[in-house]
Formats: sequence, C-alpha cells, structure tokens
Amino acid sequence: MGKKYHLFEVCGIELEYMLVNTTNLSVAPIVDELLTIKNGVLTSDVENGAIAWSNELVAHVIELKTNGPTKHINQLSDVFHKNIQEINALLKPLNTKLLPTAAHPLMNPLTDTQLWKHSYSEVYALYNRIFNCKGHGWSNVQSTHINLPFYNDAEFEKLHAAIRIILPLIPALCASSPILEGKKTGFKDSRLEHYKTNQKEIPQLTGKIIPEPVFTKVAYNKVIFKPIKKAIKPYDTERVLDHLFLNSRGAIARFDRNAIEIRLVDIQECPKADIAICVLIIEVIKHLATHKIAPLDVQKSFTETALFDVLNNCIKYGEDSVISNLDYLKVFNIHKKTTAKNVWKHLFEIAKLNIDSSHYTALNTILQQGTLSTRILKAMNNNVSKSNIEAVYGLLANCLHNNTMFIP
Repeated sequence: MGKKYHLFEVCGIELEYMLVNTTNLSVAPIVDELLTIKNGVLTSDVENGAIAWSNELVAHVIELKTNGPTKHINQLSDVFHKNIQEINALLKPLNTKLLPTAAHPLMNPLTDTQLWKHSYSEVYALYNRIFNCKGHGWSNVQSTHINLPFYNDAEFEKLHAAIRIILPLIPALCASSPILEGKKTGFKDSRLEHYKTNQKEIPQLTGKIIPEPVFTKVAYNKVIFKPIKKAIKPYDTERVLDHLFLNSRGAIARFDRNAIEIRLVDIQECPKADIAICVLIIEVIKHLATHKIAPLDVQKSFTETALFDVLNNCIKYGEDSVISNLDYLKVFNIHKKTTAKNVWKHLFEIAKLNIDSSHYTALNTILQQGTLSTRILKAMNNNVSKSNIEAVYGLLANCLHNNTMFIP
C-alpha cells in the first residue's frame, strides 16, 4: 500500500478510448502494436510522464490514466490531450486513430471482439469462460474512472455515503452511448444498460450497481466481499481472481490503496468535457461529504434499491429523466419532482464558486445542450445509416484530437 491521503487531497482519473480504422471506423485490435511502438518492447503499461498508458480486456481499447495520485486536476485536460495527440501520431502510419464515446456505434461484439492476449491474459480468459466477454457490456464499453482517497474508516464513511447519493445522477450528466450495432437503442446510456447484466451469471459481483449501505471496512467485507468470494469459488478453480477486482459495483472500495473508484461515468468527446464532468462530480461529493448539502445520517439512510430506481431511469432517459423520489430530492434541497437536468443545474450553481472557470464552457454546453448522447442523436437527425454514423462519429474523433466540444 502506498501513501495514504485525506479526503479530496488528491484524485486519480482514468480515460478509455477505442482504436479504430481511419477509413471506416471499424475497431482496430492493435493496442499491443501501439504500446510496442511507444516503448520499444511490448509491456502492458507505459509511463509517459504525468500520464500512463495501459491495455484493457479487449485488444482495441487503451486506457490513459494519471500516473499516480494528482493534486492538479485543472491541468489534466491539456495533459491528457497531449497524450491523445501523441497516440494519434503514432497510429497514423497504421491507418488508425482514437475514437471517443462509451460505445462503438457499429461494432458487432460477436464477430469483432479480440481479447488481450498478453500479460494478465489468464485472468481475461477465465472471465471469458465464465461470462462470455463477446457482448456489449464487456467488449464495447469505454468509461471514465474517478478515484478519490480516504484516510481511515471515519473518512470512508463520509466518502462512501456521499458517492452513493450522487451515483444515480451520473448518467444524466455524461451518457454518451445511444447507438449500438447501427441502431438507436432507446437508452441514453446503453453502456450502463448492458453493464447492469453483464455478470448476471454471478449477480453478487455487481449487486444493484449502487453499493449497499455499508460504511466501515469490516461491514464492507462482510456484506460485499464475503459473498463475492463465496460466489466465485466454484468458477475460479485456479485461484487467479482477486475479490478486490471482482467487485463490479458502480463505485468500488479499494482498501488496498485507500480509495473509492467511481465507474459510472461514460467517456466524452474530449478531455475538456471529461475533466469538467469529473470536477463537478467531485465538488458535489465534497459538498455532501462535508455535510453542506445534507446531514450524514440522511445520506446513509438510502437503500441501494431506492437509489437504483433513480439510476435506472437516468440510464434510459439521461438528463430528461423525471425524478419523483421526494426524499432523495430533499437531500439537495429540492422539494418537488423535477428532471435530472434541473438537479444538475442546481448542483452546478451550488458548486460553481469552487470550480475553476476553465471548466464553465464545457459544463454549460452539457447543461444547456444536453448529454453527449442527446447531441449525437440530434446530429444523426433520425438517419442512422452506416454512412451517417461514420460521418458523425468522424466528427467526434476530430473533437477528441482537437480537444473541442461536440456541438451539432
């Protein structure tokens, strides 16, 4: 275990991107080639100054992450952007480039999935045997992870309570996966719709996405980790799986590094949008954890089922989801049913003074013009032909390369 940090002293951010063919945007399972070109020899992780690059479960997805905890979140948009431009330059001779959003709009996971075949591959192979990873919930998912530290049980209690409260609203801020296999899915966040059931064979791993109301390490072990260990035992005959990694809730406690990792954020069109969203989420969590919005006992009182009901609606309708749970809304000092978009506008006003003004343009774009899913659907204009999908997602690739917002 490395150095322990107090609440909000540092953070860690992870961004996942697809490698695609430049000509037709088909997935390009050549992350191993990219890492080899960058490093000279193949390794699963490459340190590149403040950012590290690493492989994922499937061979066409690369993860960029802060190279350790950072105190400089407001600088991360530019830092990630420089790495994206470097990767695109390395990929250009291979007729390949990076593509953003949480799901490829044309990929057929049954025919296009290639698992990572190098280091850690025995773990990936076991996952594939148990769950069949040739599905959208496994092989066609790109997300942003936010890692926040806690120092001890008292800080874990405050942080876990606050994160559980904000999780249901996250798709209403950052859904970016409205199209799968060339069709509108009817869900603003198709990634999370598939994420809900991608481990249905062993439901203890995911639970109800929202973690159970447990607020100490001992309680977490008893309620979450012990059932996971028991459930996986018949499948993991070679004992290669770690319960810390098997836990697949929307936020997972990493007691090995004293942090909670938030996993419900869809990747956006560019780091400017990603980091702005992260900053807003973190500031709202900070307001909750310091009880500026609601007392701790009120935050702790919500069951995972009640919070999941809010989340489930936001997965389908995004920012247009109507929230009618008045007890939940009262946490934010809202006293009548309203849309998730209005809740986020309210929270932005509460947190705005603590947010660097460099993030205002991106956040205002999202709050005024809608989630990236909404903006993608607007750009599609009810035409989901392959050529139109390629044209719109080509524009999104340009947004990623140039670090600009997508405004149809």
